[in-house]
Amino acid sequence: MVTRDRVTERLDHAATTVRTGVGAICRQLQAVADAIAVVPGSDRQAVADQMRARGLASDIRIGPTDAGWQDCAHPGTGAADAIAATATSGNLTVTAARQVDADFLGRLTAASGARITRTGRPTPESRELSAGPGQPLRLTLTVRKGDPAFLYAVLPALVLGAALASVAVARWLARTTTRPLGDLAWAADRVAGGELDTRVPIQRPDELGRVAATFNRMTRELQAYVQALTASRDQLRGHLAILGETLSSTHDVHRILPVILRTAQAATGARAGVVLLIDPAGDRLVARCGVGLTGDWDVPDDELTEKSVVIGEGVLGTVAATGEPRRGQGRVGDAEPPCRTYLAVPINAPITADEPGEPNAGPVPLGVLALYDRVGGDAFDDGDLHTLRTFAGQAGVAVHNVRVHEEAQRLSLTDPLTGLWNYRYLRESLRREVERAGRFGRMLAVLVLDLDHFKDVNDTYGHVAGDAVLAEFARRIRLGLREVDFAFRHGGEEFVVLLPETDAYGGAIVAERLGAAIRDRPVSIEGAQIPISVSIGVAVFPEHGDTAQRVLRAADEALYAAKKAGRDTFRPAATSANRPVIKSAVSRNEIDGNFDRQTAVVSGPRPPRRSRGR
Repeated sequence: MVTRDRVTERLDHAATTVRTGVGAICRQLQAVADAIAVVPGSDRQAVADQMRARGLASDIRIGPTDAGWQDCAHPGTGAADAIAATATSGNLTVTAARQVDADFLGRLTAASGARITRTGRPTPESRELSAGPGQPLRLTLTVRKGDPAFLYAVLPALVLGAALASVAVARWLARTTTRPLGDLAWAADRVAGGELDTRVPIQRPDELGRVAATFNRMTRELQAYVQALTASRDQLRGHLAILGETLSSTHDVHRILPVILRTAQAATGARAGVVLLIDPAGDRLVARCGVGLTGDWDVPDDELTEKSVVIGEGVLGTVAATGEPRRGQGRVGDAEPPCRTYLAVPINAPITADEPGEPNAGPVPLGVLALYDRVGGDAFDDGDLHTLRTFAGQAGVAVHNVRVHEEAQRLSLTDPLTGLWNYRYLRESLRREVERAGRFGRMLAVLVLDLDHFKDVNDTYGHVAGDAVLAEFARRIRLGLREVDFAFRHGGEEFVVLLPETDAYGGAIVAERLGAAIRDRPVSIEGAQIPISVSIGVAVFPEHGDTAQRVLRAADEALYAAKKAGRDTFRPAATSANRPVIKSAVSRNEIDGNFDRQTAVVSGPRPPRRSRGR
């Protein structure tokens, strides 16, 4: 009966493991299919190849398939050599599959502890799993029947032997132990239970008496240490609570670093401290925050960032260069904060798991955390070094997370091919700039640009050359704009430019200049000179639309007008019927693409002085 119950238990465990494993594979295949379905069509095959290379799916079909695979969500009754998940996007169908072979069944066998087969004869030691949503395979699980009779026979003997040995040892200890040792053991038990005020009675001034006296002195000192440690622990918990709350509630490194510095200062009893981070150029440490600094470093917080140390020079520079902490006494150099004692540790980015086959590059240095002049002590000790390393690790995680967050945010808003802002950021920026222009009574010019005959470039020179043309086109757009202007890739070969505080005349000048920059110089790719041109539609808020959607639509309609006019030109938008006509500083004839851009002068509100001119 026990053996049968054990077999049933193992079969239950194996069935649960197999269902969970197959379900996880189905979810993985669904995620792969969903991911490929939502990417642009030009990138879809490359993403599918990458998914297969990573082993996330053994086969991926883009488009309808009749391979006879077993669908994870709606399995059939027949047998199949693969399980699959399907995702649809409009008229597109993407199917990701996993081959059901000996290797697949072997992994399920290793995970579940039962032998897995596609078919099998029913036995008391086997169970058949039916197919269903999330587990589309019909499988047979078989476990080996154990024979615990020998174990049941040996176990009582072992228990009896252990009991007899315990009785023998107890009797021997009772005969050989004296009362003073018993008192000492009793006192030790009470101290181990937390009663540190326990004392051992001293019976005689012999060796056992001296042991008792030493034990009493040890408990008194231990009691004092525990009280001090408890107070220090409570204080450190308060600091760590503040630190944890700050780290979890913000991605602002300017708020995180001062909290880390002050917490480290309070935990070690330091008089002053400073946090320095490596600047993007990589040759200097720049101060980010400080507390209690003296000498030339005693400056307001907004001026502290002007203080820096060359990497490799002085105490701070050496710590940043070598990645090794330093502590000591005496002056640290004229370029660093004056002090009597110092402790400096490197701030490193957290080490992440390396890709298989790649060598471990070691920790990446981010900066230095330094403390000065420990209050109430001659110098910093090993405990202070360990504590500061902990806080430097927190600082490294915080700085790394902030930078990863900023990079992720940047990548989510930029087009990877051209480096311009993407459509998602276009909607946000256009809404914001339209609201700002409406609030302050300013104008906003919107340009929609489309490369002429770009399909011919792809068909003639290939998609790699087409991508290079798009990247060069984006670079020329950036060169032709001010710092306050925005450039976006709207999708495919279509781009959008926002020109704040610019009227129709200014938009026409920019359109003409961008058209000339694209037209006058062909794109050179592997020796081939590819001529390109651009058609541009120009619209102005609020003249051509009183909302973000309307002004963008007006610019898009103007773009189609430019294409109908023969391409390689620009056209202004027609004035919106529900808006009063706002007189521009340029006539309709002047902005039809036939004016002298050498003598043209932009009218309307001027851009900020820090920006480049048109």
